[in-house]
Amino acid sequence: MAIPRQLPNAITIARIPLAVVFFVLLLLGGWLGSADLGLRIAAAVIFIVGISTDWVDGYLARRYDLVSDFGKLWDPIADKLLTGSAFVGLAILDEVPWWMVVIILIREWGITIHRFTIVKQHDVAAAWMGKLKTAVQGVALGWALLPLQGIIGLFPWALGTAVLMWAVLILTVASGIDYIAAQVRGARTVR
Repeated sequence: MAIPRQLPNAITIARIPLAVVFFVLLLLGGWLGSADLGLRIAAAVIFIVGISTDWVDGYLARRYDLVSDFGKLWDPIADKLLTGSAFVGLAILDEVPWWMVVIILIREWGITIHRFTIVKQHDVAAAWMGKLKTAVQGVALGWALLPLQGIIGLFPWALGTAVLMWAVLILTVASGIDYIAAQVRGARTVR
């Protein structure tokens, strides 16, 4: 089956305006205690669809040998915009602590910027821990965004959110340390 050469890149780029629409709907939907459930559900669905396309565009690019420099550059930017807007939106709504969001975003953007600065020297493929971190981020954010407290109760929802966000924080920091250690080892072998 032939697919259009630009399909993975088009999917990647679609995540950027999707992140903006998601963020606006999340903030308009408001805090879960007084949220407009329709807007909150719409925001959650847009996020879940958007974060799922990260896997789809990567799969298509690798499966059909359509990996491009454009995709290597814009895929992580689109991902960070979507997940970053989710973290910031949840912090604005006081559903996730700001300190946690700041640590996560510093790691996310720091590693992404570093990757762009060394891209001319060599490609940096995502390690297994980084991929696990990304998957757990998607699950945790999807859980936190969905207004499940009306179905399962506020305490189980809040406990689930807290546990998942701690898992995200731990994996984010650990994968950042793993990335830095790999870069240091790589720099030592080049010398």
